[in-house]
Amino acid sequence: MPPHGRPSPYPPLSPDDGAPSVATELRQAAVVAAVSTVAGALLGLLWLWLAPRVPLISDGKAVFLRNSEGEAAVGADGTFVLLALGFGALAAALVFLFHRYGGVALVIALAAGGVLGSLLGWGVGTFLGPTHDVVAHAKEVGAGVEFDAPLKLEMWAGAMLAWPLAAMIVHLALTALFGPRDPEDEWPPQKETGDEA
Repeated sequence: MPPHGRPSPYPPLSPDDGAPSVATELRQAAVVAAVSTVAGALLGLLWLWLAPRVPLISDGKAVFLRNSEGEAAVGADGTFVLLALGFGALAAALVFLFHRYGGVALVIALAAGGVLGSLLGWGVGTFLGPTHDVVAHAKEVGAGVEFDAPLKLEMWAGAMLAWPLAAMIVHLALTALFGPRDPEDEWPPQKETGDEA
């Protein structure tokens, strides 16, 4: 009961007002983690398609970079990180849109799904990309013939964290700006009590 015996201007909340049950929230979290993980395959395909290639060439004895001052290797990392940031932001926006009353389980699912999705994306990109057996590939194409280096990440740990970090930041921002808020009690002004002459 509020002070001075006044009733609250808001009706009491029932357990079904907005917030899902624990079981429902856990099911939603499992779906979010699973969908994020599967979306990692799309991340890997986009990375394979958009990442710049690192050209190699062989002289028959050794393999060299075709352009020793090229920035394509860094470009592969940058492409993966930018794609992962986009996937994380999109995942957070969709989770907030469909599960606005979600709790801690959904946030953990966003982070875990982001890490798993990044791992799957890295695996898909490197598996479907150019072979990692550079020496055998150089022998196969022959001396003086340019071929692509394997697709890889130089900053592996940082790239794996881009998706979950983006998801956490965007979800936090959306929750702060548009999330449900607890009602605030508004009290009418108090009458001053004093001795009347």
